[in-house]
Amino acid sequence: MAKIDLEQMDTMYFDVLKEIGNIGAGNATTALAQLLNTKVDMKVPKVELLEFSEVGEAMGGEEQIMAGIYQVVDGDIHGSIMFLLEEKSARTLISMLMGTPEHDSESFTEMEISALKEIGNIITGSYLSSLSTLTNLKIFPSIPDISIDMAGAIMSVPAIEFGELGDRILLIETAFSDDLKLNGFFILVPDLDSYDKILSSLGM
Repeated sequence: MAKIDLEQMDTMYFDVLKEIGNIGAGNATTALAQLLNTKVDMKVPKVELLEFSEVGEAMGGEEQIMAGIYQVVDGDIHGSIMFLLEEKSARTLISMLMGTPEHDSESFTEMEISALKEIGNIITGSYLSSLSTLTNLKIFPSIPDISIDMAGAIMSVPAIEFGELGDRILLIETAFSDDLKLNGFFILVPDLDSYDKILSSLGM
């Protein structure tokens, strides 16, 4: 039975989760800079525990078009992780990766979607690798899936799968700066027993 109550999670837990996010962001920065051949700085300015219904607004509104990369997480912990970018930010990343001019067409090509999956896979993989190293837990992400839709629609996937968590999820905002000025969002949805394992492994 899980000991963690997400309604009662205190500042210390948030500090730990934010620090894990910062370490993951540092790892992702190196990989992304190499991939894009540009200077990248990524920080974690904010960590929030929100109801599913609040997440869309936190990302700029439920009707905001986002690119969301989604992976199921298995191993010693279970749940899912998502990395979301505003549509314009996604197009900027694709343009930098592929060396093509940005465009505003309504849809992404198959090649562009594949590029976004690769970028998302690198970023979420860096976060999960940091979490695994710090906690000594085995964490296995699935092959990434991608959705380009309104934020509210994208968030319906984890909301349905993990509604038993009391509709509370961890939202980690990431800020890219220097040559790359973008905002992104991690959404980590471990089940309650996994929260216990993560925090217990860190001596909490």
